[in-house]
Amino acid sequence: MEIKLTVNGTTRSDEVQPRLLLVHYLRETLGLRAANVGCDTTSCGACTVLLDGESVKSCTVLAVQANGRSVTTAEGLVAEDGTMSAVQQAFRENHGLQCGFCTPGMVMAATSLLAENPHPTEQQVREGLEGNFCRCTGYHNIVRSVLAAADKLSGSSEVPGSEVTA
Repeated sequence: MEIKLTVNGTTRSDEVQPRLLLVHYLRETLGLRAANVGCDTTSCGACTVLLDGESVKSCTVLAVQANGRSVTTAEGLVAEDGTMSAVQQAFRENHGLQCGFCTPGMVMAATSLLAENPHPTEQQVREGLEGNFCRCTGYHNIVRSVLAAADKLSGSSEVPGSEVTA
């Protein structure tokens, strides 16, 4: 089947098998490696991307379901000049990663969370990220990173998710 979609601001048109998962389309067809394959069962969140601005686990979405829609991966949050998004920068500054495997999914879930709730409490951050697992960090620095990103965004003109090209 032919699909047409926008990925990280670039319009794409590709032939895909109807059963191809979005995560495999992103990784194998487009060469975008941030969305990781961790479980294929929607349990870990390592493959989280934004689909029309909403976080989804791309291991349970077919590529054909993204037809006519906009997909943003962690690579798409980086500005053309290489500047990281506020969320990515906050993860870096607050050591919100250890091995890094879950980090792109966490960043995407956090970006979506902050777009919906620009001023979350610690509990709201924990609840907003509950579908994303980290086996290394214990979550403290991840939560701290999201709260720092919220503070950074509230003090700037940048709106959460505004770095995402729709």
